[in-house]
Amino acid sequence: MPDRTSPLWPELNYDAWQDTRATLQLWTQIVGKVRLMQTPWLNHSWHVPLYVNSNGLTTSPIPHGSRTFEMQFDFIDHVLDITVSDGGRRRLPLQPRSVADFYAEVMAALTDLGVGVSINQKPCEIAGATPFSQDRMHAAYDPDYARRFWQVLLQTDRVLKNFRTGFLGKCSPVHFFWGSFDLAVTRFSGRRAPPFTGTAPGVAPEVMREAYSHEVSSAGFWPGGNGTDFPAFYSYTYPAPAGFREFAVQPMGAFFSEPLGEFLLPYEIVRTAADPQAALLAFLQSTYEAAAVTANWDRAALECPRGLVCVPRST
Repeated sequence: MPDRTSPLWPELNYDAWQDTRATLQLWTQIVGKVRLMQTPWLNHSWHVPLYVNSNGLTTSPIPHGSRTFEMQFDFIDHVLDITVSDGGRRRLPLQPRSVADFYAEVMAALTDLGVGVSINQKPCEIAGATPFSQDRMHAAYDPDYARRFWQVLLQTDRVLKNFRTGFLGKCSPVHFFWGSFDLAVTRFSGRRAPPFTGTAPGVAPEVMREAYSHEVSSAGFWPGGNGTDFPAFYSYTYPAPAGFREFAVQPMGAFFSEPLGEFLLPYEIVRTAADPQAALLAFLQSTYEAAAVTANWDRAALECPRGLVCVPRST
């Protein structure tokens, strides 16, 4: 049979890179918490994520008094690039080393650049996690798999942004949450939701309640872990209405995970599809419809055709 694997969607074997994945999640939490401590609160914690860019993952500009700085995981040159608006710069190599050593070097570099920040050292959304300065267990970094991970994020970011254009209601940016280590986009019905009672390690209950204060349909990608031993695309709704989990979704191979309470589509199915983008869009659209139909969203007011380049939307 012909090999239908797209080079744009590389293999991402969970067993082969799970140690790097675990270390990288903690490194991104350190950098993400720096942004968190310097940025005014924005609804649903939209002030904390990282963003996919042409080199890796970036904080976007972070205010620090009258100056601004930015931190970027560069998965091409494999460095953490810290730049300051007055021209200051540090490039810290991404290589096998403990979380404790990475934390110490990042904090020292920020101080040397005059943009020192103190953060809560307790990792988020990881049960039983060790504070950053004490964690010498997680120390793996495979540059090949780190780059593959970024390549998957790059393609997924493009598809999620395309999908996002088909919605007129409130919708999040496409952003990377370092706590759960996933790339996500979230649509809102516009209606309030019942108080959220779920919990996550290292996350205050009031943060969780604010994140799910309104009805949502959320979808994205995570690279394995957090309940699966394979990379997958996911989609869930809150609150979950009757009939949501039984709704027929596409493409073949997508399924509802009872333990996680959401639809999953293994990354391998998308990676090996004849048209990976079409397969992923089918999953995003059909799982959104599962939420919108079963929860009776005002679809006529909220939906629109997906956008086209340089074509203004008709009114």
